[in-house]
Amino acid sequence: MQAAPALDPGRTVNELIARDPRTIAVFNRFGLDTCCGGGDAIAEAASREGVDLDALLAALRSAMAAP
Repeated sequence: MQAAPALDPGRTVNELIARDPRTIAVFNRFGLDTCCGGGDAIAEAASREGVDLDALLAALRSAMAAP
């Protein structure tokens, strides 16, 4: 079984999208801005929008681990 990719919630939304474009769909599903808000840290964006950070990170890891 493959280990979940490391994910720093202090990275910006844009940094993660640049690293793995598959994460765009996750950010969109959670209602997080990937355009104007893309310069915000993942944790900050989640907090601002009332998104559960643990659920978001789990979904992002899952997307990044997909073949």
